[in-house]
Amino acid sequence: MLKAVNPATGETVRSVTPDSDQAVETKLAAAVDAYQDWKQKTYAERGALLKAVAAYMRDNIDTLAPVMTEEMGKPAKEAIGEVQKSAWCAEHYADHAEAYLTRQDLESDATLSYVQHLPIGPILGILPWNAPFWLAFRFSAPALMAGNSCLMKHDPNIPGCAEAIESCFTGAGAPDGLFQALMLETPRVEAVLRDKRVRGVSFTGSSKGGAAVAAIAGSEIKPAVLELGGSDPSIVLADADLDKAADTLTLSRIINAGQSCIAAKRIIVEEAVYEPMKARLAERLKALKVGDPAKPDTDVGPIARENLRRELHRQVQTTITEGATCEFGGELPDGDGFFYPVTLLTDVKPGMCAFTEETFGPVAVMVCARDEAHALELANDTEYGLAASVWTDTARGQEMAAKIDAGQVSVNGIVKTDPRLPSGGTKSSGLGRELGPHGIMEFVNAQQVWVGPVKS
Repeated sequence: MLKAVNPATGETVRSVTPDSDQAVETKLAAAVDAYQDWKQKTYAERGALLKAVAAYMRDNIDTLAPVMTEEMGKPAKEAIGEVQKSAWCAEHYADHAEAYLTRQDLESDATLSYVQHLPIGPILGILPWNAPFWLAFRFSAPALMAGNSCLMKHDPNIPGCAEAIESCFTGAGAPDGLFQALMLETPRVEAVLRDKRVRGVSFTGSSKGGAAVAAIAGSEIKPAVLELGGSDPSIVLADADLDKAADTLTLSRIINAGQSCIAAKRIIVEEAVYEPMKARLAERLKALKVGDPAKPDTDVGPIARENLRRELHRQVQTTITEGATCEFGGELPDGDGFFYPVTLLTDVKPGMCAFTEETFGPVAVMVCARDEAHALELANDTEYGLAASVWTDTARGQEMAAKIDAGQVSVNGIVKTDPRLPSGGTKSSGLGRELGPHGIMEFVNAQQVWVGPVKS
């Protein structure tokens, strides 16, 4: 059974029977049939459906958003925002896919030569629990507008979210088989990925899981996009606006209770302003309200699963043992649910657990840097390379961005994903790009066409 446990109470709220082998076969066949028809549609026809899906989400936001709060503990105000952002993603690709995929005329010895971008077939999305709607639409909106069909295998602990996402397409009148949720235990997804009818895979999750998916996709000669973990650095230099940096980094660190790949995880502060920045962060972090995610005034909800909370606590306690200072938090609370207190660790150094490993929870980690060069060295001292931020003079920040080994750098602003801009990582943080004009190119056939005769 696929079971959803409310992380605020520890109670099982939903049990769903996994798809049988026959049901999976039926869905695969339907995805192929839908693709054969969908690839013939015009961009206007595809866009009309995506806009209908977006309208359905906005019209039903009061029933869609609470499923996230119930199954994975996302605070209510964040859940509403995620549905709205997902609708925006669908609309963005509805409006811009044709321009992103426009024919490119290229000079050669031909009378005419060009590249056209054609769909390739059913695309499989293997997705995690932490942003159920957004990750589903980040994967599917560009793939669908390119002319592909989509199969979504969501995390087993959020079956209600998977059903709700699929309902947005059926409710908007999508053709049968165009977008389907596969209700599967994780070990069974390999067979789907190896099926010849599946032509590509988009995976979001851990680096370990991404390596496994990439190995399977590579052995089957299928394109794969991997958005994996991150230990994202945020550099704060002495000339930064400390109040703005503290406000933004506090928000970045605690969105979704800190369970975000692109959250600010290692806050690297120049020595001259380390203490003032620590005071500002401590003040803001202490003011956050941890509690029932269904209440509108809650800032930080629970950790999604008990095993994830235990792992987070191990990381915090190990880091303290290694010599870091716990300014506050760091203790498992009594009571129901999988809550973890907002925690501030300071004096963290390279090699310590919270510096080296990705922390998935409301734990802020402060690292002291001697100067700009040392801050860059610390920022790049990681196996990850997902995203980063720099807080300093604008021109200086732009120069520093090119020296940071990450797929995305924000200068004096929050790190976020935006349907207009490409997102992805380097090193152990992934392969390929999602979103923007780059993301829609991942699952198309960039077909070269040469038209004779040879130019004289």
